[in-house]
Amino acid sequence: MVLKTFNVDEDTYKEFSALCKSHGMSMSKQIQMFMESVISEDPEASKEYLEKLGNIRKGKFVHVSDFSERYG
Repeated sequence: MVLKTFNVDEDTYKEFSALCKSHGMSMSKQIQMFMESVISEDPEASKEYLEKLGNIRKGKFVHVSDFSERYG
């Protein structure tokens, strides 16, 4: 296991972190699965990853056009 640092927009990080927590998923594992799907010989994402994304997309979401305005 290697510890790496990436620059990510803070709002994106917070929202993704909350999403992972609410669905009981490991953020690191989600990033790893995404990276593996990009570099794999088969460019398609794994079935497991697509199923998890499908479950996330079915969630109840609130459309927010200006995050800072809505949540301060």
